[in-house]
Amino acid sequence: MSRSAAILLAAGSGRRMRGSVSDKVLAPLAQRPVFTYSAAAFAASGVADYYAVVYRDRQQLTALAAHAPTPSVLVKGGRTRQDSVMNALAALPSDIEFVFIHDCARPLIQPDQLRALHKIVRRESAVILAHRVADTVKERRDGDRFRTLKRDALWAAETPQVFSRELIVRAYQRVADRELLVTDDAAAVELLKHPIAILENTQPAPKLTTPADLAWLEYLLTRSPIA
Repeated sequence: MSRSAAILLAAGSGRRMRGSVSDKVLAPLAQRPVFTYSAAAFAASGVADYYAVVYRDRQQLTALAAHAPTPSVLVKGGRTRQDSVMNALAALPSDIEFVFIHDCARPLIQPDQLRALHKIVRRESAVILAHRVADTVKERRDGDRFRTLKRDALWAAETPQVFSRELIVRAYQRVADRELLVTDDAAAVELLKHPIAILENTQPAPKLTTPADLAWLEYLLTRSPIA
C-alpha cells in the first residue's frame, strides 16, 4: 500500500509583515497559531502517513514541535524556499510514494480538498490547488509597452502541490543541476515537461503575506471554520 507524506513549510522570513508579528506562522489567528490550521486540516483528512515540518530557527522549532502532527520529523529550512523543500524531501522515509508540499501561511486549506488532491495525484502524478484569475493581467514588454494576457488561460497557483515522490525529487535535481530559482514546486516539475493537473479552488484562500491579511483571514475563518 502506497504511503504519502506532507511537507509543511514554516520557515519563511515574513518580511512583508513589516514587523507586525514576530513569526507569521505562529501569529494568533482566531486565538490559534496560524500553523495549527494547516496541521489540523491534514490530520482530519487522513491523507498523510508522515510529516516533515520545516522550521526557520531554534526558537521557532520549539513552538512548532508542540503543534506538529505525528509522526513527523522537524527539518531545518534552507536559504531559499526550494532549498527548504529539498531538505525536507531528503528527510522522508524511503517508502513514501506521494508528497504534499504546503505553505503553512495558507491556513484555509480544507480536509476535503486534501482528499481530492490525494485521489488525483495517484492517477496523474502531479496536481496543484489553484484558482482562476479574475483580474485583467498586463504583461510589461519594452519600455512602457504592455500586452494584455488572455484571462481565461490564467490560473493563480496555491498550495498544497502534490507529486509522486520520484517525480518531484527528479524535478528538483534538475533545478539544482541548472542552478535555477523557482517560485513553486510545479515550476520545477514543468522543467521535465510533465503535465500538471489542477484542482480548482472556488473559495477565497489568501496567503498570509501582509498585516492586513490577518483580519481578512480571521473573517473567512468565522464564515467557514476549519477543524
